[in-house]
Amino acid sequence: MIQIPQGTYRIGTDSLDGFEADREGPKLTIDHPTFLIDETTVTNQEFKTFVNATSYLTEAERFGWSFVFHYFLSEETKKCSQLIPNMSWWYAVKGADWAHPEGPDSDIVGRLDHPVVQVSRNDAIAYCLWANKRLPTECEWEIAAKGGTSYEKYPWGEEFLADGKHHCNIWQGVFPNDNTTADGFASTAPAKWYEPNAFGLYQPIGNVWEWCSNPARIELMTFQKESSQYFWEHFQTIDDEVYATRGGSFLCHQSYCKRYRIAARNGNTGMSAANNIGFRCVK
Repeated sequence: MIQIPQGTYRIGTDSLDGFEADREGPKLTIDHPTFLIDETTVTNQEFKTFVNATSYLTEAERFGWSFVFHYFLSEETKKCSQLIPNMSWWYAVKGADWAHPEGPDSDIVGRLDHPVVQVSRNDAIAYCLWANKRLPTECEWEIAAKGGTSYEKYPWGEEFLADGKHHCNIWQGVFPNDNTTADGFASTAPAKWYEPNAFGLYQPIGNVWEWCSNPARIELMTFQKESSQYFWEHFQTIDDEVYATRGGSFLCHQSYCKRYRIAARNGNTGMSAANNIGFRCVK
């Protein structure tokens, strides 16, 4: 884990890059105590160790299905899966879970160093409790993602392509059907593939969405009023709440989801799992 020093930090943005409903601003100055954060999202290997030690069954395994983006499904799997109404790119796939991210005809062989996916927020909490850690607040996540810089878009600067190179894993091409994989990956990249930020944090932008402890889209000033421990203690067992996710994923694209920025905010219900959602822990 990486230690983030106590200090005065700026979070949020006053830019109009995102969506008004996400409440990315106004920009806020906040004094924050020191904390530790995982240098990477939790990997398949780490989650496998947890499952082997506890015999934990994820919610996707208990439900018997989970969400998978159409691009990764065979025609045979599509035929026996349910297309989600109003979400025409997503299927409810029987047998999709953390060990079979794209359905029963997939596995994680050769991907143990990739982020674990198909984990609900409840699954992430179970892992945290076992590891004696917790989920970050959005405030902690954003402080760590900025790496001590004043950047609001990306850990490496304000331009997406720095030195003509890709520094994160998002959708390249024409979304949602044509992915050129110009950044090297169609799905997840290894958790340590791209260079870390100035704090030593790997890939907070792109790759997988990361669960947070607080409800989604609360006013940023709430983080001045309540401690990180407050959110962790008060929001562990409320399933019908929409919780914050951060960082974007390999499915983000400028034409649809502009949330692969440091200041971008998003959310999902606590029981939701998909092949582009993971998490990292703090302490």
